[in-house]
Amino acid sequence: MTTELGPLTPDDVDDVLDDLSEEAPEPTARPLKRIKPREFKTSDIGVLALSGLSSFSIVWILFTQLTLLSGPLGFVVMWLPVFLGLYWFVNRQLFNRQVAVDRLIGSIVTVGAILMMMPLVLLTVFVFQRGLPQLTWHALFSTQQGVVYTPGSHNIGGVKHALIGTIEQVLIAAVIGVPAAVLTAIFINEVGGRFTKSVRTVVTAMSGTPAIVAGVFIYSLWVIPFGYSGFAGALALAIILLPTITRGTEEVLKVVHNDLREASIALAAPEWRTVWSVVLPTARSGLITSILLGIAVAIGETAPLIMTIFGSQVMNSNPFSQPQAALSLLAYKQIKLPIQSQIDLGYTSALVLFIMVFAVFILARLLSSSLSRKGGGKSKRSILSYTRWTPASAMERQDEGPETEFELEMEPLPPDSGERDQR
Repeated sequence: MTTELGPLTPDDVDDVLDDLSEEAPEPTARPLKRIKPREFKTSDIGVLALSGLSSFSIVWILFTQLTLLSGPLGFVVMWLPVFLGLYWFVNRQLFNRQVAVDRLIGSIVTVGAILMMMPLVLLTVFVFQRGLPQLTWHALFSTQQGVVYTPGSHNIGGVKHALIGTIEQVLIAAVIGVPAAVLTAIFINEVGGRFTKSVRTVVTAMSGTPAIVAGVFIYSLWVIPFGYSGFAGALALAIILLPTITRGTEEVLKVVHNDLREASIALAAPEWRTVWSVVLPTARSGLITSILLGIAVAIGETAPLIMTIFGSQVMNSNPFSQPQAALSLLAYKQIKLPIQSQIDLGYTSALVLFIMVFAVFILARLLSSSLSRKGGGKSKRSILSYTRWTPASAMERQDEGPETEFELEMEPLPPDSGERDQR
């Protein structure tokens, strides 16, 4: 017996579909496991350590047991590619290709950074190891005057005369070179003109000039007519730090946004006021860092001082007369001598020089960080807070603040009478 079905209506189709949707189970979404390539867990540290240990064992067997190779440098050169390849392979098996490539590139960058830091670390350890045992208060506050260097003698003298000479020469060089370098950078970046390219070319050429050339130049210009002196060495150091500070200051001034300059000019401020009150305060942290780094470079120069100050074993606090000592020149001369006490004095002076340069770098970093934090806060005065600047408005408000600064809040100027009549 068969039952004939009548034609289905749209309502019947909707009922059937509703019944099927109610009976069908709801699909469950599978959670996606997200892997961050830069995420580095404790297990990843274990993978890194086991990869390094495994590659070390493989290279040790190949390098020392199966071949006739020897030497730590060859072992490291052979171990690095094996370690990187094994580390990539392990991460490729555990994770995916993106994570493996990211870990490989991170390892290469880390190894490169370690290799770059290794010469500095070895140099620091060597200088401290050779100079620290002789670094005493007596060595800092005495000179070589009256010291007789004989084999077996432990009296190395002192570096006071060289320390005073270095401080005087660097200060004179900074007084001469820093304003010239900053003004040159301002001319190149802010003022401009037909000579901008020529000045930039000269500064770039001076950056690549050997330091001994500056010494020879000052020798022919100053030493031959007037004799050796600390001032001649300061002139040579000023020539050396001039391109360094100029290039650094120029790059710092480029960071200042043009909107600040345009806002100052739109408020009728002259160009010198824009540079003095807007550009330089904005770039002051980088400016101070550039100046201190240039001074640190000048402190360690030796070649120009050979031709200009000649050196001295006695105290000479007058930089404008007679030869004068310096730490870098003292270290250069003493280390080449045959007696051990003289060599120890050279390493001691090198250690004092290293500490001075390191202190200047730390000072530059601290000043840059503190000024950046101060600049990031809310400033009490800003050029962008004016509505209009005129000499008359500045004279009217000179009792409320310095003439070189402007008020933070200022009432907007009322419209002119002519504008009111037109309205």
